[in-house]
Amino acid sequence: MSLVVQKFGGTSVADGEKILSAARKAVRAHQNGHQVIMVVSAMGKNTDMLVQMASEISEAPPAREMDMLLSTGEQVSVALMAMAIDSLGYQAVSLTGSQIGIKTDSSHTKARIQHISTERILSLLDQGNIVIAAGFQGIDENLNITTLGRGGSDTTAVALAAVLQAEACEIYTDVDGVYTTDPRILPEARLIATVNYDEMLELASLGAGVMHSRSIEFGKKFNVAIRVRSSLSDAFGSLIIDQAQTRELPVSGAALTPDEARISIRDVPDVPGTIYQLFLMLAEAKVTVDMIVQNVSDDGTADISFTVPRDEAEETFQALAPVVQALGGRMGKTDPDVSKVSVVGMGMATQVGVANRMFRALANANVSMQMITTSEIKISALVRRDQALSALRTVHAEFGLDTGATDTTSFSYEPTPQTQIDAADVVDRLQKTGMESLVIDDIVLDDTQARVTLTGVPNEPGIAAAVFDRVASNGIFVDMIVQSYADDRNADISFTVPAEQFDASLDVATKIQQEFECDGLNYKSQIAKLTVSGIGLRSHTGVAVEMFKALNEANINVDMINTSEVRVNVVVDGVQGQAGLKCLREQFASAMR
Repeated sequence: MSLVVQKFGGTSVADGEKILSAARKAVRAHQNGHQVIMVVSAMGKNTDMLVQMASEISEAPPAREMDMLLSTGEQVSVALMAMAIDSLGYQAVSLTGSQIGIKTDSSHTKARIQHISTERILSLLDQGNIVIAAGFQGIDENLNITTLGRGGSDTTAVALAAVLQAEACEIYTDVDGVYTTDPRILPEARLIATVNYDEMLELASLGAGVMHSRSIEFGKKFNVAIRVRSSLSDAFGSLIIDQAQTRELPVSGAALTPDEARISIRDVPDVPGTIYQLFLMLAEAKVTVDMIVQNVSDDGTADISFTVPRDEAEETFQALAPVVQALGGRMGKTDPDVSKVSVVGMGMATQVGVANRMFRALANANVSMQMITTSEIKISALVRRDQALSALRTVHAEFGLDTGATDTTSFSYEPTPQTQIDAADVVDRLQKTGMESLVIDDIVLDDTQARVTLTGVPNEPGIAAAVFDRVASNGIFVDMIVQSYADDRNADISFTVPAEQFDASLDVATKIQQEFECDGLNYKSQIAKLTVSGIGLRSHTGVAVEMFKALNEANINVDMINTSEVRVNVVVDGVQGQAGLKCLREQFASAMR
C-alpha cells in the first residue's frame, strides 16, 4: 500500500468549514487505497496572534518559552482535524512533534531536524488510522519543545515523506501551485506544471512564498516528489521533481526581493584573508547576507558590496565598521532603498545571450542596475526600490512568462518511490548525520577561463546592456558576470570568458573603455573558477565563510565572488587553481555526498 503525505497550511485550516474540507481530501486519498499522513499548520493567523500576545508581555521573550507558546497553535489544529475525520466515519490519531519522535537540535525558534522515529507512525498507519501530525515542531535531547522557524510545516511534511519513503508529498495551500512570479504582485503570472528542485530552491530563496527553501532541500536530498496544489480545488497544481519537463524558454520564473539594503566596503587590502575576516564577523553577528559582489582592482585594494535584509542594515554597519577600520579600509554608503530582481531557469545553462536580453530589456525600461551577479541558472540585478515592480514586470514579459496558459490536463507523472534506497539504511544514516546536515555534491575547478574588468563604468541605464551586446556581437561566450557598485556615478564590471577568446575579449573591452570613457581596464589571461555546489548552502550560512577560511589558510586571494542557493563560485589566480581545489575538498570532506 502506497503512502501519501498531505500538508495543509494555516489558510487551508483557518475555520471549521476549511478543516472539514481538508479532512475530506485525506479521506478520499484513504478511500483510494493510500495510507495517509496529514501535516497541519496552526489555524489562520493563530501564530501571529500568539506572537503579538508574547510581545505584549515581554519585549524580549525567551526563545524556549516562545517555542512552548507557538507549538500550541498546531496542537489545536491537529486535534480538530482528527475530530473532523472521526465525524466523517474514519479513524484518525493526532500527534504532536514530540509524540511522533521528531528530534531536533536545541536552536529554539529555528531548530533543525536531526532524525525522526518512524515506529509509532507506521504502527498507527497499519491499524488503519489517518495520522494527523503537528507541523513546525519537534523536541530536543533534553525533551524541550522546539519549533522549526519559517516554513516549518512544509519542512515537517517533506521530512516525513523522506523517512517514510512516501510516493509523494502534497502541499495544499491557497494558490494553485508554483507560478512564474508571485501572482499577488503581477496578475499576469502563469502556473508552472513542473519545476526542477534547483529552480525551486532559487525561487524560494528569492521570496517565492509558496514553498520554503528547507523543505525543497529535503526533497532534493531524498528525491521526494512534491506537488503544490490548491486546497480549494482538485486542480493538478505544480510538481517539484529532480528533472522537470524540457522547456524551450531559458527562464522558468522571475522573482522580486523588495526590502534589501546595500552595504559597501571600500579600499580594504586585496590580500588573502581580508574577505574571510569580514564575513566571519557577519556570521558571528548572525547577519543574513544575500548578494555578495567583490570586484578586482589594480591598486592593491578591493571594494566589496553585498546586500542584507533592510531591517538588518544598521546592525550590519555597526558590526563591520571596527573590522573595516582595523583593516585600513572604510565603510561606503549604505542604501536601504534597493530591491533585487532575478530570473531563474535551467535553460540558461544551455542557451547563450540570456543576460544580454535581461540587461537590454531593463535598459529599455530605463531601469538602472546597481549590482549584477550571475550563476549557472540565475541572474540577479539590484535596482532602486521605486523601480522594482517595473523591473519585475519587464523581465517577466521579456522571457515570455506572461503569455500562454499552462496545460496540465495532458501531463502525467508517475512518482518513483525510493525503492533504490533501503528504508532502514536511510533512517540509520540520518540518525547519525542529521537530516538537515549540509550535503556537498561536488567541488569543481574550471581553469579554462580568462577575466576582463572594466573600472569606472558610467552608472546609468543601458550601460551593461551596451557592454554585453558588443561582447555577444563578437561571438564571445560569457560565463560569470559581476557588476559591483562603486559610487552613484560609476560601477565596475567583470566577466569571465573562455581562455581561447581572451584576445578577442580584450580587444572588445578596449573599444568599450574608449567609447564610454571608463577609468580603466584590468584583466588576467588565466584564472581559476572554484565552485562548491550542494544542498543547504543558503540555510547553512557558514559555507561561504568556510570557503574563505580554507583559501586564506592556503594563502590564496579571491578576485571575484558570486553566490546562489545551490552554488558558491569564487575566482582566483589561475596558477592557484589546483591548490584551491585541494584545500576546499579537504575543508568540506565530511559533508561530501
